[in-house]
Amino acid sequence: MKFGVVVFPGSNCDHDAYNSIKNNAGYQVEYLWHKDTSLPSDINCVVLPGGFSYGDYLRCGSIARFSPIMREVVKFANSGNFVVGICNGFQILTETGLLPGALIRNRNLHFICKDVHLKVQNNHTAFTNQLSISDMMLPIAHGEGNFVADAETINGLEDNNQILFKYCDINGNIVNSYFILPPFLLYFA
Repeated sequence: MKFGVVVFPGSNCDHDAYNSIKNNAGYQVEYLWHKDTSLPSDINCVVLPGGFSYGDYLRCGSIARFSPIMREVVKFANSGNFVVGICNGFQILTETGLLPGALIRNRNLHFICKDVHLKVQNNHTAFTNQLSISDMMLPIAHGEGNFVADAETINGLEDNNQILFKYCDINGNIVNSYFILPPFLLYFA
C-alpha cells in the first residue's frame, strides 16, 4: 500500500504523518503538493494532515477545499479509495462535502489540548480490524473540534455502523461525541 500526504500552506503535521506512515508503519509514502492537479496512479490512500491550512482564515478547512489537489482527492474518494482526514484534514473533508456534518467552535470556545478516552465501536474496518482493545486514550488539540450534524445524519451513521469510536470517560461510560467513518473516510480529532 502506498500513501500520499497532502501539504497545504499552514499544515504542521504533514511531516508527522509522513514519518509515522514510513517509519512506524513501514509503508511507502510521498508528499502531495496542494497545487498538484493530479494524484500519482500508484497511491492507495490520501492523507490530509492536521495543522492550520491557509491559517484557518474564515473557517477551518474552508480555503483548503479550493486547492487544485482537492478536486482529485474528491474523485479519488468517490471512486472508493481511502482518504484519511486528521484534525484539520477532517475539517477540510467536511468543507468539500465528502463527510456529512460540520465542525464548529468547541463548546467552551477555547482551544483544547488534552488526552481523551475512546471506546471502540467498530473493529471491522481496514483501519480498526487489528485493534484488540475495547478502549484507549489519545491526545486531542483543536479549537473547532465540535462535530455537529442533524439527528437524521447521526442516526444514519449509527445505522450504517460508521461510528468507529465514541468518547468515553475513564470508566468506559460513553459520552455524546463521535469519531466517524463514512465510506472510506476516517476522522481523528
